[in-house]
Amino acid sequence: MLIKQLYTGCLSEAAYYIESEGEVAIIDPLRDTDEYIKLTKENNAVIKYIFETHFHADFVSGHLDLSKQTGAPIIFGPGAVTNFTIHNAKDGEIFKLGKVTIEVLHTPGHTIESTCYLLRDENDTPHAIFTGDTLFVGDVGRPDLSSGNMTSEELAGIMYDTIHNKILPLADDVIVYPAHGAGSSCGKNLGPNTHSTIGDEKKNNYALQPQTKAEFIKAVTTGLGEAPKYFQVNAQINKQGYESLDTVKEEGLTPLTVEDVKQWAAADMLVLDTRPATQFTEGFIPGSIFIGLEGRFAEWAGALLPFDKPVILVTEPGKEEETVVRLARVGFDKMKGYLNGGFTAWQTAGEKVDMIVNIEADELAMDLPHDPNLTVVDVRRQTEYADGHVKDAQNIPLDEMTDVANIAGFEDNQNLYVHCAGGYRSVIAASLMKRQGIHNLRNILGGWGKIKEEKKIKTEKDTSVLN
Repeated sequence: MLIKQLYTGCLSEAAYYIESEGEVAIIDPLRDTDEYIKLTKENNAVIKYIFETHFHADFVSGHLDLSKQTGAPIIFGPGAVTNFTIHNAKDGEIFKLGKVTIEVLHTPGHTIESTCYLLRDENDTPHAIFTGDTLFVGDVGRPDLSSGNMTSEELAGIMYDTIHNKILPLADDVIVYPAHGAGSSCGKNLGPNTHSTIGDEKKNNYALQPQTKAEFIKAVTTGLGEAPKYFQVNAQINKQGYESLDTVKEEGLTPLTVEDVKQWAAADMLVLDTRPATQFTEGFIPGSIFIGLEGRFAEWAGALLPFDKPVILVTEPGKEEETVVRLARVGFDKMKGYLNGGFTAWQTAGEKVDMIVNIEADELAMDLPHDPNLTVVDVRRQTEYADGHVKDAQNIPLDEMTDVANIAGFEDNQNLYVHCAGGYRSVIAASLMKRQGIHNLRNILGGWGKIKEEKKIKTEKDTSVLN
């Protein structure tokens, strides 16, 4: 028996490859399926089943493409309704895989159809459970993402029953393989590890501690941040189906000339620049939006870009396919191509360029006492801001900058100094502000990490939020 966790850091997502006697099950595959096919060829194996733990909201799953490539059935748990053919597994149903078996455990709570898969070894002993978003390391799935006509509290109550009837009775040595690790927005307190055991979770997971149903409901529903706006879009895509990735790549990898890009941009298409932040700030196509591949790229694209608007890409040479694939993972299917030759081609053609002025934190320290028009714009989350910020700084979280009203209230005479925690989100924010005609701004290199080291800059906390 072979179990391989395939972890994608920028999405904090884990897919799983399980093999026994040349037969393979894939659990929660990403949209780009090449890695799964490659593994089967290397191991002289065939994919027999494709299991989905639930309708994922944070990425587009690869079940459709993988099923078409392999002929393997797509298996969802009870209650899943789709626009394509699936096998609706029953609670307790057993699937044979070589010398091992996989048992279906219907575990509603995160969503109604949420299902875990219990892997039993050659001796029929429970070995591992693939928990999807039902159980994480240190947390459980948030109950507010796909509740239909149920409240978060009602789903949390169902989750309480799930935990007590399906999870806690398992032996302590059963390995827990969740669908996500730290950084995912599908929970609120995910631990740093990507797997655990039932015993460790009983000891360390707040949601698995002895408590009443009312206490559990309060614990799992308190402190939930707003879900990223693209979650609902991705969940619907996973229910309804989507274009094959090959089709998306064929269009997205169309090379475009400078003139092509000028015409498309004039037609109000989005120009997305995915180069490193240090390159983007030195020069970019006016009006383009920066979201660099080096950060949590797909998540920020999903949170900030419209899904119904065609996108033109500007990338580092050789990064075109990676960009298209990572956008497709969160449901972007309308990429019209990439600027052939990248930003260098734009410069060489003598076209107009824009730039963002970078400054060090010590320059902010020098300017603050002498410029009455200086406004610090902090684009971190509200809780980050509350935990420490420049005195009198204006907090506009990056994910709220899709609402133009939130960034349209600045006066022409204001000198805007923009920062985040380390410098990635602030460049995204600066590009969005420039796109709205706000050009009197500077990006603070190193963000809050460098600002708080400057003793001359007055800082404060907002204890009302922290408490």
